[in-house]
Amino acid sequence: MNETFINSVLNTLNVESIIGLVNMAKIKDALQDLNPWWKEEFKIEFKEREIYWQFQKFMPLPQIIAFTGLRRVGKTTMMFKIAEDAIRNGFDSRNIIYFSFDEFREVEIREIMKEYEDLMEKNCRKEKYLLLLDEIQKLNDWENQLKQIYDIFRKNIKIIISGSESLFIRKKSKETLAGRIFEFKVESLSFREFLCFKGVEFKPVGLYEKELIKLFNEFTLTLGFPELVGIKEKEVIKKYVNESILEKIIYRDIPKLFKIKDVSIIESLLNIFMEEPGQLMEVSKLAKELKISRQTLSNYLMYLKESFLIRKVYNFSKSRRKVERKLKKYYPTTISADLLFKEDPLSRSKVFEWLIVNQLRAEFFWRDPYKNEVDVVMLNKEPIPVEIKYGKIDIKGLLAFMKKFNVNKGYIISPKKEEKQKINGKTIQVVPAFKFLLKANSTE
Repeated sequence: MNETFINSVLNTLNVESIIGLVNMAKIKDALQDLNPWWKEEFKIEFKEREIYWQFQKFMPLPQIIAFTGLRRVGKTTMMFKIAEDAIRNGFDSRNIIYFSFDEFREVEIREIMKEYEDLMEKNCRKEKYLLLLDEIQKLNDWENQLKQIYDIFRKNIKIIISGSESLFIRKKSKETLAGRIFEFKVESLSFREFLCFKGVEFKPVGLYEKELIKLFNEFTLTLGFPELVGIKEKEVIKKYVNESILEKIIYRDIPKLFKIKDVSIIESLLNIFMEEPGQLMEVSKLAKELKISRQTLSNYLMYLKESFLIRKVYNFSKSRRKVERKLKKYYPTTISADLLFKEDPLSRSKVFEWLIVNQLRAEFFWRDPYKNEVDVVMLNKEPIPVEIKYGKIDIKGLLAFMKKFNVNKGYIISPKKEEKQKINGKTIQVVPAFKFLLKANSTE
């Protein structure tokens, strides 16, 4: 091509126009790569997840469906399953648009739709469409962009989005999308889901008790991540967690979302929780040890929580005001691989407690001024106290809770032991972890 002609073109276009042309080309390439169903038959390997059936009843409604949750727990797979199901039910495969913002943080949703229309010779104001937008929190001003798309196209475009951080940290997000969105958190694998992934029969439970105990130990090694099912090597698990999840969140996601330049203290804080899960947290004391202000530490804890890296568990009380004032516990959503593979009783006990607390999605524990304590308080019609005991069975904390709150039944979760005790009209049931979790995870 003539050099004079090239210079002439470059002089005509300004820098923004050139960048725009490059972005458009990249978007078109990405659209073709990310939407294989436009050209060929599409099937994915999908293992049943409990949440998949929870949001189905909301699909016919116009509101946006939002999936949030930790990286690598299966949000993208969920979106691909929605696409596959739609195609199988007769939806035009070329009217399904999937796009990930993981590497496209400066584009706009309208640009994507325009490039799609040009590429596919479509008009998004006509026909029915399914729009799947992955990692949307990485997009600048995503709330207002999404609101505009929803308000214009809600009659003919069903929008599904995902985010690896809480999408509604900022008050304006809630206000902008009020009434326009339903949020579903995709949790790590439950034990029941793990068994489905393995293709294992587990009914009747009593018949498969030995196998289930062994599988429960294998389940612990997954840390709740679907891609770790069947993986047992320490170095593989450690590398997967560090490089696929923790480093991306700590060094990429958190700095961008919360405008933090130095994340070393946040990393140190997370490492503390990963090595010592379930610590009773005195914020002022820890802030002093880390040489930061109390407010800064509170902010960092919030960043870790909203990035789904830690679980905040409150000291139970019937008074919400007292709950907020009391000390909290923090559990990491994934623990250190080094701790996971230690064989000493104390380490095994920490791992066991961490796993059960996360599996029960615990929101409350209980501790009184006399140091009587219950690991988890589940809420039903009445509070249900649950103690987690890897070793010796101790019922002192349970009995203190049951007496104070006039509760007649409590549970102790153990690795294998099963028995029932009756004391002063109170029933304490000791249940093996695998059996308790299968009941707790049940959707029946």
